[in-house]
Amino acid sequence: MIQLPPYLKEGDTIGITCPAGYMAREKVETCIATLRRWGYNVKTGSTVGGSSRTYFSGTDAERLHDFQQMLDDNSVKAVLCGRGGYGVSRIIDFADFRKFRKHPKWVIGFSDITVLHSHINSRCKVATLHAPMAAAFNDGGNKSRYVLSLRDALRGNKASYSSATHRLNRLGITKGRLTGGNLSLLAHLIGTPSDADTTGKILFIEDVGEYLYSADRMLLQLKRAGKLSRLNGLIVGGFSDMKDTERPFGKTIYEIVKDAVAEYNYPVCMNFPVSHTKRNYALKCGVEYLLDTGKKKVTLEEL
Repeated sequence: MIQLPPYLKEGDTIGITCPAGYMAREKVETCIATLRRWGYNVKTGSTVGGSSRTYFSGTDAERLHDFQQMLDDNSVKAVLCGRGGYGVSRIIDFADFRKFRKHPKWVIGFSDITVLHSHINSRCKVATLHAPMAAAFNDGGNKSRYVLSLRDALRGNKASYSSATHRLNRLGITKGRLTGGNLSLLAHLIGTPSDADTTGKILFIEDVGEYLYSADRMLLQLKRAGKLSRLNGLIVGGFSDMKDTERPFGKTIYEIVKDAVAEYNYPVCMNFPVSHTKRNYALKCGVEYLLDTGKKKVTLEEL
């Protein structure tokens, strides 16, 4: 069974930490102001606007300490990761989740934060939030339906999303607990203690800036590891800024996915609004949803 962390109420505190890549403090200010307008207090960690000497928001030890403090702080009711990038894999094996298991809280983010979603769902049996991070609030994004879906999720409102059909969808209705995130991270986690359990689940995937052949290879890795054969459903999100080689790969990303799961018969949804772009709905990993890939539209409803 997956445990749901308590939903937030007015006056609760959201902690912001950067467990991976560096993020300038000024890029977090709109997020902080918006969270306060939503009725929450905000506590920022030392890694927000932290060391800019390297790619990371601090050393491994600094990022681990900041994240651990947010997990263990009783006054913090949710942990919002400022950004992804790369770095969580370097610290995940040293994080102590013993107190978190007894007093769970929502951990929020996407991209490299897929490591946390997969680890916490699989090892701690606690639900998490794959959702917009601090940068999504900038440039008017704090008023978008996608950022507001994070607010609704934190309040405990059940999600009900819809998207357009796609010519490569596989029609059908299914239900299952959501798991997934960034494709490259899901492939990276195979064989590790943070490996995602996909059996009987609705898997969602997205990515950014990858070569088409690389995406094909990662999907093949998931397939060979048994991650695609026992699904209840598959949601394929946005694959933005994809690249091709000088000699073309010969397929679009959605054609690549279609071929990877051709032998299975579960519903498949292409181009769902979960991505590295502004189209990124909040999804509760570990929570049960109903997926309906119909002829006229696709719906995803939290049960």
